[in-house]
Amino acid sequence: MSHKVDWAKYVEDQENLVTAKVSQIEINKNEDERNKADGENSDDAPEQFSPAEASLLQKIIRKGLVESKTDLEIQRKDPNSPLYSVKSFDALHLKPNLLKGVYEMGFNAPSKIQETALPTLLADPPQNLIAQSQSGTGKTAAFVLAMLSRVKPELRYPQVLCLSPTYELAIQTGEVAAHMAKFCPEIELRYAVRGEEVAKNTKLTEHIIIGTPGKVLDWGLKYRVFDLSKITVFVLDEADVMIATQGHQDQCIRIHKTLSKECQMMFFSATYNEDVMNFAEIIVPRPLIIRLKREEESLNNIKQYYVRCSNQQEKYSAVTNIYGTVGVGQAIIFCHTRRTANWLAEKMTKDGHAVAVLTGELSVEQRINVLDRFRNGTEKVLITTNVLSRGIDVEQVTIVVNFDLPVDVEGKADCETYLHRIGRTGRFGKHGIAINLVDSPASMLICQSIEKHFNRKINYLNAEDSDEIEKIGA
Repeated sequence: MSHKVDWAKYVEDQENLVTAKVSQIEINKNEDERNKADGENSDDAPEQFSPAEASLLQKIIRKGLVESKTDLEIQRKDPNSPLYSVKSFDALHLKPNLLKGVYEMGFNAPSKIQETALPTLLADPPQNLIAQSQSGTGKTAAFVLAMLSRVKPELRYPQVLCLSPTYELAIQTGEVAAHMAKFCPEIELRYAVRGEEVAKNTKLTEHIIIGTPGKVLDWGLKYRVFDLSKITVFVLDEADVMIATQGHQDQCIRIHKTLSKECQMMFFSATYNEDVMNFAEIIVPRPLIIRLKREEESLNNIKQYYVRCSNQQEKYSAVTNIYGTVGVGQAIIFCHTRRTANWLAEKMTKDGHAVAVLTGELSVEQRINVLDRFRNGTEKVLITTNVLSRGIDVEQVTIVVNFDLPVDVEGKADCETYLHRIGRTGRFGKHGIAINLVDSPASMLICQSIEKHFNRKINYLNAEDSDEIEKIGA
């Protein structure tokens, strides 16, 4: 995109492009790798999903901004960094045409991450920021708005660089930028992704580059079609995914080393662990850190129970007894393997339940269709593996069932996955129910380990006592 952009046409073209491509993509796998994986990933094996794949699904199915009820925790390392929040976009003193684009996107007031992060991102002198916020809370719009605000259109060279881990995620960010800058045709954008090529001995004139690390390295260091040292804003999106994807961490560090010390750094991630934070300290000097308060606090809204079962058939009976007795809106049932998920779905369907299944054998397009139908309430029960354990917010979900308790590769309790699984209920400050099906001494030990880890009581529930079941839904 080397000419001035008709943003309205560009938005339409990009949406059509994503729709056309989404049915063909298998993220982080080429054809040979997929064939190899198909032979290794049997129906009885625990399903594995790449972080980029899960993140893309979360972004694509979003139909609007999720209003997060989770408080933000501010950690200020730079004592000179200003910290205040805004309650309206007008208070940010944006360029009129940019503000017009924001309102046309349907953003009437800033979300929590936006009202806290944007004053810092737009402050002068520029401030570095590390921000954590789950998918759907407006973090992409926050850093895109900052990117667009920092552009000086009269300067005909790249000034803003945004890195995403995959082609598809870069396209998603570009869509947000296109919508927001609809009334700013003077701002030009270029994708640095597969399929995009530049002629030798040319220089890019677009203001914003959104791309993947490998292509950006080629253009910036190998072919030198733009000057990385002139970048004034550097955004690392999906940072947790970047680190989980082999090779991206080294590429990001190489790019970072060529940037000027005055370049503003923005680091965004849905989750933070020790590796992510260590990487953040390399990428972002003297940052203001905005993080969600620990999700364990959301456990206060969730009633947790365990049910003793002797075998898989008794687990099925427990599920149908609970679902038939408790007045639930929608339910998510987590299974360990594809075989179990398909078996459970078949039995529930035969018994007249409207059930959807989300497992690894589905194409990306099919998974998106399943999720859309569940979010719209066409199916009331979603049976899935761990791809949905993070980031999907469906307000009507009132019960989560662990048909199989989550375990790590060593067979020990996977407390993080458990937290994310049951966190699919109790969203938006509402109350939820989590049911854990225990069918062996080993799974009872796992349940007890989870209880001890979070210091939250998991109460016994007799799934054959309808009066007792009715009480949990009261």
